[in-house]
Amino acid sequence: MKLSNEKMLEMYETMYRIRAFESKGKELFLEGKLPGFIHIYLGEEAVATGVCATLNNNDQITSTHRGHGHCIAKGGRTDLMFAELYGKETGYCKGKGGSMHIADPALGILGANGIVGAGMPIATGAAFALKYNKTDNVAVTFFGDGASNRGTFHEALNMASTWKLPVVFVCENNGYGLTTAQARHQNIKDISVRAAAYGIEGVTVDGNDVLAVYEAAEKAVTNARKGGGPTLIECKTYRHSGHYVGDPEKYRSKEEVEAWMSDDKDPIPRFAAYLLEKKIATKEAIKAIRSKVDEEIVAAVEFAVNSPDPDPANLLKGTLVEI
Repeated sequence: MKLSNEKMLEMYETMYRIRAFESKGKELFLEGKLPGFIHIYLGEEAVATGVCATLNNNDQITSTHRGHGHCIAKGGRTDLMFAELYGKETGYCKGKGGSMHIADPALGILGANGIVGAGMPIATGAAFALKYNKTDNVAVTFFGDGASNRGTFHEALNMASTWKLPVVFVCENNGYGLTTAQARHQNIKDISVRAAAYGIEGVTVDGNDVLAVYEAAEKAVTNARKGGGPTLIECKTYRHSGHYVGDPEKYRSKEEVEAWMSDDKDPIPRFAAYLLEKKIATKEAIKAIRSKVDEEIVAAVEFAVNSPDPDPANLLKGTLVEI
């Protein structure tokens, strides 16, 4: 695997942008300034970043209820995302989708989804269209360990493998399906072994190592582009926050959370340490990246706060397809 220094610095910036966005989103929600539920991607930044770094604008993704990181990694604008979280007219979905339904077809973001496991058949259908239209583009679907127990997972893998569709299944295994530990809802350690039942490659990687994720995704995406069919990638990771903001988190210990948030496991300080060790970046360069992103987030929130509320007269506009 060969990555330019510029590419790796871009990946660090993306990871930090996700971290800054989610940290601010959590803060605003706890202050009562954001409506609805919000599911935070803190701790899992390396997965979205590593996978989406292998994609282009014409490649497509489907996301989950914990989807802000995927949107940002695919090129989503933080000002439009915050506007959507605030329910404003300037949001990606005109304030009608909220946190769990951000979409931007122009960037290949086919939408986040509040229904567990629902993105997999959508991505499989998108991959069918990409193959039918004879493109070399791919579809990627993100989902959690709990979603890998659903029928949509097995149906999508079966169809994708049978038809050799250009789709990559990315399981973000953060150890918990909502509040249930993986060991209590599955009789397997690695979800990637389920790929064998469908005759496709399955691989498990350290989901907190952005370079390991990139390497696995690059191989899978290249294979899909060449007509080799789907791959199942399992990324072992961990969410720093609860299932949702406000979750009392009684199902996991303080010691476990602290261990995963340590600098040697947290994907962002871990990657920063690598960049410094390999002399790819200086402390000043990393500080400059963080300052730039921090300023962006402040401006994004200001944009959202000052944006107009949706006009009630447009309640149904954009919710139906007119033929």
